[in-house]
Amino acid sequence: MLKIVMIMLCGIGTGYLLRNQKMSFIGRIITALIWVLLFLLGIEVGSNPSIVNGLQTLGLEAIVLTLGSSIGSAIFAWALWRYVTAKQKDKTSVEQEGGKA
Repeated sequence: MLKIVMIMLCGIGTGYLLRNQKMSFIGRIITALIWVLLFLLGIEVGSNPSIVNGLQTLGLEAIVLTLGSSIGSAIFAWALWRYVTAKQKDKTSVEQEGGKA
């Protein structure tokens, strides 16, 4: 844990010292490193027999969780949209009546 904190602090210090430099290449480097990390994670998962054997069960659970969270988010967003637009309609109708409530 201390290593992680020290690496972060070194990165923050380096960023602070180089804050006036144009570093547009950093985004491409980060993207490439994320791809490498995902590839290595795939190798690790593929080489673990217990994960590969349980992939069907894990996949089904992942689909159920994904669909449930997506549908729940959509329903909540729709309900919030209805609530906000209803409040705006009420406010608009009060303003059109000359401020009488």
